[in-house]
Amino acid sequence: MSCVRRNNQSSTSEFILLGLPIWPQHQDMYSALFLAMYLATVLGNLLIILLIRLDSHLHTPMYFFLSHLAFTDISFSSVTAPKMLMNMLTHTQSISYAGCVSQVYFFLFFGDLDSFLLTSMAYDRYVAICHPLHYTTIMSQNLCILLVVVSWVLSFVSALVHTLLLVRLSFCGDNTIPHFFCDLSALLKLSSSDTTINDLVIVTVGVVIITVPLICILVSYGHIGATILRTPSTKGICKALSTCGSHLCVVSLYYGAIIGLYFFPSSSNTNGKDVIVSVLYTVVTPMLNPFIYSLRNRDMKGALRNTLSRTVCS
Repeated sequence: MSCVRRNNQSSTSEFILLGLPIWPQHQDMYSALFLAMYLATVLGNLLIILLIRLDSHLHTPMYFFLSHLAFTDISFSSVTAPKMLMNMLTHTQSISYAGCVSQVYFFLFFGDLDSFLLTSMAYDRYVAICHPLHYTTIMSQNLCILLVVVSWVLSFVSALVHTLLLVRLSFCGDNTIPHFFCDLSALLKLSSSDTTINDLVIVTVGVVIITVPLICILVSYGHIGATILRTPSTKGICKALSTCGSHLCVVSLYYGAIIGLYFFPSSSNTNGKDVIVSVLYTVVTPMLNPFIYSLRNRDMKGALRNTLSRTVCS
């Protein structure tokens, strides 16, 4: 194994990704499946962005956040899926040190951005149901832009902190990562340096990036539920489900996978479970989001019909 000098320390120049826990003879079949899923992710989310831009009825705060979420899902999936597919198709497992660090940074960045955008969307739904008369005043264009900008800045800072702490570590020894991408926690286990600071920052920043947004989402939906219970009616319940159903599905998929992976980690001898759960929230969830929002949303289906009608007529 080759080592290079970096920051007066000896480190490995590449890592070996063990990939998915599947038999070699099944690689081609699974690579075709994941390629189809990745293409569905990209095309589905691009369609959402296109419809929101083309249809003036969708120029509202909710769809403003949704367009950013769709872009984030494309980017988040693109951090890991292309490299995984390339390794499966070429039957290679290596990734350079620079490529690995870059993957860690962008994985954390877009993963954190997903969390903040889902929180902003939950606040939007809370205002729409609990304060409908003041919705346009509260959810102004300036506030929506501010929420998105703050989400980008916090995600950038969080990912940068983790990445800077990672590059100071030394890696010279075992360079095998039991994963299909460069997972931060897996890299820390391989490091020959003291990772106490890294672990402390992961816990601290994790509370801010994951736990606080999740609490905000739960509080928002708690208020929504209380509002619905105060004025129980079939019309009100249907409106709430129509307004919040898609977002709740996406939140459940996203945070459910993260909680299962990071809050209830498996033992070292059952690492395959961690890899499978990672596939769920890096490949499957971004692919499902467009279907969830389009199939459960009358506005999106109407925008699609209108766009297709205009295209046919022209």
